[in-house]
Amino acid sequence: MHLRAIEPFTLCGHGVRLRPAEPDDAEPMHRAADPATFALFTVQPTPWSIDGCSAYLERVASMPATMPLTLLNEHTGEIIGGTSYCDIRAEHRGVEIGWTWITPRLRGTHVNPAMKLLLLEHAFETDLFPQGPAVRVTLKTHHKNLRSQAAISKLGAVREGTLRKHVIMPDGSFRDSVFYSITDEQWPDVRHALRDRLATHRQRGS
Repeated sequence: MHLRAIEPFTLCGHGVRLRPAEPDDAEPMHRAADPATFALFTVQPTPWSIDGCSAYLERVASMPATMPLTLLNEHTGEIIGGTSYCDIRAEHRGVEIGWTWITPRLRGTHVNPAMKLLLLEHAFETDLFPQGPAVRVTLKTHHKNLRSQAAISKLGAVREGTLRKHVIMPDGSFRDSVFYSITDEQWPDVRHALRDRLATHRQRGS
């Protein structure tokens, strides 16, 4: 049982901004993404349209242990992606980062490490829960989503295993979910690695 949701928040830094998702984000979300972006998500914009994106945002926002966030370019305000804090377990000081997407033209740039650094800093370095900061952040992905698995591993998250036939997908297929985690003990090393990655991106201008 989830005791409480976390408080809404906005995070800025490293060229990106995260804020709570809003219904008006549906149209720019539709422009920034494409159906393939969500093909392996357990919840998808269906049909692929502005109305479908609106329904997706509404559904994710209605989940009691989820806080959907919109990702923007910090300087221009352009919507460039989205993510969520989900499976919020206040009683165990745990949270998952999930349903993450980035507009295709910005994959492989500073955007993903910047977003993850902000989210992880907020989880591990603020009083996210009444009892204090998070002690565990979970990340999981579809067994076929090799790009996501590579990105999560690059963070320094520990691969914990695979839950077979974990979810029935919208098309009726079975998804095995690959689980990873970062704990508070690991966080200093993960933070250092993310900051180094961002410094490298700055040097490259990407």
